[in-house]
Amino acid sequence: MAAKTRGKRVHGPLVQAPGRLRAFVRRSEGGLILLATFVGAVSGLTVSGMTLLTQTLREVLYRLPPGSRLSAMGAVDPLLLLVGPCLGGITLGLLILLANYVRGPRKRPAIDPIEANALHGGRMSLRDSLYLGLQNIISNGSGASVGLEAGYTQICSGVASRLGIAFEVRRGDLRTLVGCGAAAAIAAAFGAPLTGAFYAFELIIGFYSIAMLTPVVVAALCGSLISQAILGTQPLVAFDNMQAVTTSHITSLEIVPSLILGLFCAMLGIAVMRGVTLVEQVVQASGLPRVAGPMVGGLCVGALALAGTPQVLSGGHGALHMHFAEGAEGYTGLALAGLFAAKAVASAISIGSGFRGGLFFASLFLGAIAGKFFAVAAPLLVPGMAAFGLTPLAYAVIGMSALAVAVIGGPLTMTFLALEATGSLPITGLVLAAVIASSLTVRKTFGYSFATWRFHLRGESIRSAHDIGWIRSLTVGRLMRRDVRAVPLDTPLPTFLRAHPLGSPSRVVVVDGKDRYAGIVSVPEAHALAREAASGDQPALADLLRSTDAFLTPEMNAKEAAAAFDRTESEALAVLDASRNVLGLLTESHTLKRYSEELDRQRRAMVGESV
Repeated sequence: MAAKTRGKRVHGPLVQAPGRLRAFVRRSEGGLILLATFVGAVSGLTVSGMTLLTQTLREVLYRLPPGSRLSAMGAVDPLLLLVGPCLGGITLGLLILLANYVRGPRKRPAIDPIEANALHGGRMSLRDSLYLGLQNIISNGSGASVGLEAGYTQICSGVASRLGIAFEVRRGDLRTLVGCGAAAAIAAAFGAPLTGAFYAFELIIGFYSIAMLTPVVVAALCGSLISQAILGTQPLVAFDNMQAVTTSHITSLEIVPSLILGLFCAMLGIAVMRGVTLVEQVVQASGLPRVAGPMVGGLCVGALALAGTPQVLSGGHGALHMHFAEGAEGYTGLALAGLFAAKAVASAISIGSGFRGGLFFASLFLGAIAGKFFAVAAPLLVPGMAAFGLTPLAYAVIGMSALAVAVIGGPLTMTFLALEATGSLPITGLVLAAVIASSLTVRKTFGYSFATWRFHLRGESIRSAHDIGWIRSLTVGRLMRRDVRAVPLDTPLPTFLRAHPLGSPSRVVVVDGKDRYAGIVSVPEAHALAREAASGDQPALADLLRSTDAFLTPEMNAKEAAAAFDRTESEALAVLDASRNVLGLLTESHTLKRYSEELDRQRRAMVGESV
């Protein structure tokens, strides 16, 4: 038996990689790159499979011609439009019931790639990721107004995390692998390797360094190539000539309407995110069972499609391509505003009622509509706007990126998406100006992307994927001294001084008659006061207590402990439980030393130095 298991270790249900392979990946940059290449290949296959499966579901459910996009259809059976999303909601509710029966009700939400890298060092549950991916397929395949990008990144990052755990890679490398999975997923979805790579750097890993450049880019390239080979991904925008986007030579003056459009899209993005939250609050206040929420939400989305247009259904790929076509210029401002409102409401209802998915592609579609609306409405409000040499199609590209960055984040990600979609450097420069304006406005007025806003509503303080998990794991409970011998409060001072002479530990914890914390006594201060006091007027121990109401709890992290030392101006604080029982003692110097060591280790890991 020992011979059969030699070279492998079993870690729970997971069989670890052979020892030599683990050592090769851990010690060699080339090994990590090879693992990232494999992650990219698996991600490309995963994205292709999910895309084909959801397309098949839509074709069967809505009786579409092969290869047709639901949101681009001019005519769909009205009954199917109404009941299609509702059937998806029923299926999703039954899946949730089955999962609750098999696994029991979930105690906490599944960990997504951003949360995994921010708090858990890149560790994700593959089982949870596959479950969420299945929910996303059902939601998108039935026509709910959600994109597949959330499912793509969830499963691909989950696979990457599980592989990293199997190879026992370091914490920093595991976070990089999670980013590789997300990069490959986005690159495969859009046929845009640079977009995928910077999506990982800005949103999943939280920073960029030379050490992680190669594995992330290689994974994105592999994912994109495999998806292109299987699906032949259609570009978002196909320009036959530059006359489609400009009427004159682009100058620096065109930055002015781009900045205004960026500000406009920022406000729209904030409204969309708050709309999703509002729908969730309404659903919760209604007392509707969680499993019934998607059914009701699906019925509402179907009614929107029936009353308006199928463009509000599913992710909106077909509708976006339709609006980017050179001949699609016949929409009035009122029609564009109505379409924007319908799609935004459909997305908010879909996510708020319990369908699984994200707002990535919906924000691209909404941004394109907002850009075209801006092109129509701005000259009516400010006649001078008509003098700029940009067409509604150019404004659609700029609005697409500006609104997406407001909702998703990642200014460079959306800029590279525009570059890879259009191949136009002049338009990309205008996009960069718009996304900077949009990103800055959202950050200063709202403070969150859609993902981090959801974390905020759950009580998490995550603002990005930057690794703060090490801070949370560096707790007071880990740092404190446990060998603390407390002294009773009624101990006579001479007895205390004999038991604690000068040169012994300088701080002593004091407890009352019920063994509850009373304060801390400074040994040098006690000896000094005893010498200065008259022979018959010795102070009591209670007169020497310090920090009687200032203490730490074992759950605090090092950063919170340092803030407590600074606030109380104390060099040492007792660590107490909820009943004020003494658990230990922690000094400011030890806290800052350990915090600085961990901070330096994280800095060296970020720049690729050996740790």
